[in-house]
Amino acid sequence: MDINFMNVLLALLVLGILGLIFGLILAVASKIFEVKTDPRFPLIMDCLPGANCGGCGYAGCSAAANAIIEGKASVSCCPVGGAEAAEQIAAIMGVEAAAGEREIAHVICNGGTAAKKKYEYIGVQDCLGAMKVAGNGPLECAYGCLGFGSCVKACTFDAITLGENGIPVIDPDKCTDCMQCAAACPRHIIVSVPVSKKVFVECANKQKGAAAAKVCANACIGCGLCVKECKFDAIHVVDNVAVIDYAKCKNCKVCTKVCPKDAIAPVPTKEEKEKYKAMKKVQAEKKAAAAKAAAEAEAAKKDSAEAAKKEAKENP
Repeated sequence: MDINFMNVLLALLVLGILGLIFGLILAVASKIFEVKTDPRFPLIMDCLPGANCGGCGYAGCSAAANAIIEGKASVSCCPVGGAEAAEQIAAIMGVEAAAGEREIAHVICNGGTAAKKKYEYIGVQDCLGAMKVAGNGPLECAYGCLGFGSCVKACTFDAITLGENGIPVIDPDKCTDCMQCAAACPRHIIVSVPVSKKVFVECANKQKGAAAAKVCANACIGCGLCVKECKFDAIHVVDNVAVIDYAKCKNCKVCTKVCPKDAIAPVPTKEEKEKYKAMKKVQAEKKAAAAKAAAEAEAAKKDSAEAAKKEAKENP
């Protein structure tokens, strides 16, 4: 037999034996160092949407599933899966899913074309990029939406579009409240609100009234008329800008009708404002008439008492 053939055969045999040995070592090692998976993990993963959007606060769905199993996250932590996923996961975990209203993202700015510009920006259509150019971006308002659509690009659910005035508009039917749009907004003016609420202060400018009005025609000037008019104590001026307490808000929209700057949405029509003013005038007139009648009655009562007292003295 040829010696070269024998050498090749021997080499193959040695390699085969080494492969078998290393294979056995790896098999034993895999058993020794095996990370056991919780049997609930694949069940929870089946309940999660697999969007890996990060809306739950974790890197992805698998991280969220592990956090739920470890008790670090609630069964309802996934905003995309919503109530249905929460109930399914709760059943797997043997707990009850907390009931709560679905929330959606909302942009607290309605400046857009009404906001004054320092200069015309020509460059990368990105909010963070624009904000780094020449002193906090092209807007005079340091709190307003820049309108370059970074939030639109960040949304994986096609729930945001730029409106005609350049301000992002949220589609409540598509929004999952994952808040990736908020993470992409360098001005931090995208917040989460209950889906049933319909009244919004569309301004985040914390400057005093005159300064805010100088940079945007739609800015809240912190006048407090909305606060005085609200019967539910649901709106207050905080740091020079009105803020709504959604735990108290009843969607009555009265605050929108008294705002002199139309900074609270939905902005009423001129006719709606005039009608409200007329109603308030009638109420004020009735209140004044009632107060006058009460004062006159009190005066008449006093006069009658004094007359009776005088007569009693004169005719003891």
